[in-house]
Amino acid sequence: MISVVIPLYNKEKSIAQTLECVLNQTYKDFEVIVVDDGSKDNSAAIVEAFNDERIRLVRQKNGGVSTARNRGTAEARGEYVAFLDADDVWKQNHLESIANLMHQFPKSRAWATCYVNNLNGKYHQIILNKLPFNGDTGLLTNYFEVCSCSHPPVWSSAVCVEKSLLQEIGGFPVGVTSGEDLLTWARIAIKTDWVYTKKATAVYMMPATNSFTERPTRPNDEGDPVCDGLKLLLKTEYSRKHELRHFIGRFYKMKASTNLRYGDRWKTICECMKSLVYRPFAKETYPILLLALMPGFIQRRIFTIHSYDKVAEIKDVKRLIGR
Repeated sequence: MISVVIPLYNKEKSIAQTLECVLNQTYKDFEVIVVDDGSKDNSAAIVEAFNDERIRLVRQKNGGVSTARNRGTAEARGEYVAFLDADDVWKQNHLESIANLMHQFPKSRAWATCYVNNLNGKYHQIILNKLPFNGDTGLLTNYFEVCSCSHPPVWSSAVCVEKSLLQEIGGFPVGVTSGEDLLTWARIAIKTDWVYTKKATAVYMMPATNSFTERPTRPNDEGDPVCDGLKLLLKTEYSRKHELRHFIGRFYKMKASTNLRYGDRWKTICECMKSLVYRPFAKETYPILLLALMPGFIQRRIFTIHSYDKVAEIKDVKRLIGR
């Protein structure tokens, strides 16, 4: 059985659609654990209105998404835990795809499918470079290398992990509000190779704040909790540490981008310099550093939405996910 964990906080407009996409799965051996993280709207009531014994609603005081995911993992009755955010959706064969990956690679302990981004009703394929296998499915033996030159290949609403492995790594880091998932997947990558399929079975309903013209929903955490956690992984016996170093540099670059959109020039410059320590030849860091040094009115002229126009046509992406 696969336990599906859905953290819930003020998602009354989307939680019904999310639950329906789970109940409509072709793979039927699952349970659903919805962890209401202190919602102030009607989210929990909408969950309670579903008359399906596979759905369990767990309530707790607001503690953040990591606390909610950890609570759901602790409540899980299945050996495997799949995660789904309360505003994202799955294609009908998502869990079936996960189960197939388990059968193909039984020695692994973590599995993930590709996903597509939905921004303002338009579907956009993610960019994946340097995948280490031919065909649609294989092991991400170079997980950090792929992360350093692609969109994140592993995403929160498209993963399934052994419950025991999640417990081994201490679950999701509590108190981290930005990048907590990336740190968790990185800790897993140290323990086992991710099994991955390029067939997209999940859809990320992107908020408008994911475009470069908008201020992100959340600023960076104070300090460097994610990067500090990643640096600790450099002290392990992991054999591909040069790739991990590049990934750390990539994360610093992401932090610089967030600071830039919040208008904090000094923090942007500092994060860029940290990024260049780990990836001195990363071309995408230098434009952010240059923008931080420019007057605000020039920045606003240069800012553009994510370069999705350069990827596959929307019709091809719809065909990819079967829409």
